[in-house]
Amino acid sequence: MKVLIIDDEPLARLIVTEYLQDFPSLEIVQECSDGFEGLKAIQQHHPDLVFLDVQMPKINGFEMLELVEHPPAVIFTTAFDEYAIKAFEAHAVDYLLKPFNKERFAKAIQKWMDTTQHSAAANTEALLNDAAQSPLQKDRIVVKTGSKIKIIPMNDILYLEAADDYVKIHIAEGAFLKNKTMAYFESLLDPGSFVRSHRSYILNVQQVTRIDAYEKDNHLAILKNGARIPVSRNGYTRLKKLLDI
Repeated sequence: MKVLIIDDEPLARLIVTEYLQDFPSLEIVQECSDGFEGLKAIQQHHPDLVFLDVQMPKINGFEMLELVEHPPAVIFTTAFDEYAIKAFEAHAVDYLLKPFNKERFAKAIQKWMDTTQHSAAANTEALLNDAAQSPLQKDRIVVKTGSKIKIIPMNDILYLEAADDYVKIHIAEGAFLKNKTMAYFESLLDPGSFVRSHRSYILNVQQVTRIDAYEKDNHLAILKNGARIPVSRNGYTRLKKLLDI
């Protein structure tokens, strides 16, 4: 079975490599020092198991995993992070708290071997949704466009638009797709700055220049860039409350 190690600390990668020698059925296909390199390696090798560090430069382990369409099984490695550990334990995803010994490492491998692929994927998806609520995760969104990764600060978002199974994130440079739901973003974004104006739209109230009447019980929010965003009756109530008008 193919194993991938993603960690920015050379010593941490070395320890995992050493401990894996006790498991001859597991083959290390690549070692990666950051999330960008890790994402490419997952797409290239389709590993059965990934050892993934949480705290890394550029993008962290959670953000990298969000960009993988079908995430592999993951054993997270992390220094003490109270929020991350609560998320791991809530969703039955195994993790190794640095520094870890060979015995604890072997237990994590055994737990992975005893877990079905389907339940591992479900646990990882639930974990990512929970981890997004961490203060460290709430100030930016990481998206993949072609072979490039873009980091979008929350304040740069003009509005979000539902697009089938995706959400289209509109910023000044253009629009980017994220494989999440509108409800996910509604819970993630600052309620003092963003409002669900319509079933299919969430807008940044700082971008609103005026609100025009439009058909029966509906309105249009006109943004600074000229975009015209539908506002439903309920959305209008929420928007007025937030704008204090």
